[in-house]
Amino acid sequence: MKPYPASVSVTYPIAPAIDRVKRMLFDPFDLGKWFVIGFCAWLAELGQGHIGGGIHNSFRGGDFRHSFDQARDFVASNWYWVLPLGLFVALVVLAVWVLILWLSSRGRFMFLHCVALNRAEVSVPWNKFVRQGNSLFWFRLVVGLAGLVLLTPLVALTVATVLKMVNGGGPSLAGVAALAGIVMAVIAAAVVFWVIAKLTTDFVVAIMFMRNGLCLEGWRELLGLLSANAGHFILYFLFQILMGIVIFAVVVAVVLVTCCIAGCLMAIPYLGTVLLLPILVFTRSYSLFYLAQFGPNFDAFALSNPASPA
Repeated sequence: MKPYPASVSVTYPIAPAIDRVKRMLFDPFDLGKWFVIGFCAWLAELGQGHIGGGIHNSFRGGDFRHSFDQARDFVASNWYWVLPLGLFVALVVLAVWVLILWLSSRGRFMFLHCVALNRAEVSVPWNKFVRQGNSLFWFRLVVGLAGLVLLTPLVALTVATVLKMVNGGGPSLAGVAALAGIVMAVIAAAVVFWVIAKLTTDFVVAIMFMRNGLCLEGWRELLGLLSANAGHFILYFLFQILMGIVIFAVVVAVVLVTCCIAGCLMAIPYLGTVLLLPILVFTRSYSLFYLAQFGPNFDAFALSNPASPA
């Protein structure tokens, strides 16, 4: 690997990250190693899927009001079993979310262990980073609940605004302006929570990995780095958006070239992660090489020992 540049660069980590992918996954190619590292990556990526959707019908106040009245009447007539069922479903969803959050928090250290040390191991990082994984889990849980508390009133305002327009006979200028304001607030909140999640995954986890510290300790060290290098990290986020677009275009091209066969395989849990492993190793390596430019004490690869057999 060539020496780190004198100044922090967002393009420098590309070449060593690609080289890391080659060394880990193709030099030599070992299918067993792919499946072991892929399992760690799958745990790390749990809950990161994206759900897309679209609106196929135009806004029609009469139809919406009729449907809403039917739903309200149904709930009012069957509240004695609808409300307990709704509460039960909500609790199940919450429990599943917490479980996924805990597993993915542990998995992020497992995957980082594999990438930083070029090792295909599951039990070693699972047992080694119990303290760090649980600390990350509690931090993410608090941030997630804070996002839920912030989102709930925005959803309530959206519903109230839409119902007001429906009862008024259709969209109004004031109602549309209110919805636009709510959408802007949701976008602003989403950006803030995305930045927090990105900084946590890309850098705080790496600092915790190197220091054997807890999440708040990692955040404290990262904030000191951010305050002294704000411009570099802003450029990092902009470049991450650009890289995300390029990676998305590459994946779409592969899906189209294979007549959607690759897309069907990628949709299968775990197997899809194994197929996307070069991309996941690249993105994880990129953030580690970027962080290492701030000094030897931020170089996670310096902990690497000769790779053990997969």
